[in-house]
Amino acid sequence: MGTPILAAVLPEAIEPYLVLMIAGFVVAITGHLAGSRWLVAAGVLMIFLAAVLFPIALQFLADEPPPPGPRVPPVGPG
Repeated sequence: MGTPILAAVLPEAIEPYLVLMIAGFVVAITGHLAGSRWLVAAGVLMIFLAAVLFPIALQFLADEPPPPGPRVPPVGPG
């Protein structure tokens, strides 16, 4: 099964996500200071996108699958 289209366009490094998040904070703070709800909303949207897209990129662009969960022994008569 191939990589989804969204994962194909996402950058593999963490820096673009950090820049997007910091820019979102700057835009939202500027919006608060200017009294513009549209700027605040745009900043919050930028922060949300950075926070959502980064884990998606990690999941789809990882070279190896995540390790399995802990092994729990079966419970029953021994």
